[in-house]
Amino acid sequence: MKDIERKVYNASDIQKILGMGRNRLYEFLEKVYKDQKPFRVLKFGKLYKIPKDSFDNWLNGLNI
Repeated sequence: MKDIERKVYNASDIQKILGMGRNRLYEFLEKVYKDQKPFRVLKFGKLYKIPKDSFDNWLNGLNI
């Protein structure tokens, strides 16, 4: 079976990329989820998934 490239980050990926503490990160992700800005956030119960393209564009200063 071919490897499938991941299309989303999880909260721990974002935490490592941004160097944020866990509590602060979840507060941030909840706000972004409600606003869907500055990038998209999906929420499944308590599980956050962040589309890579949306997050990477924001991180690199690109408009989507």
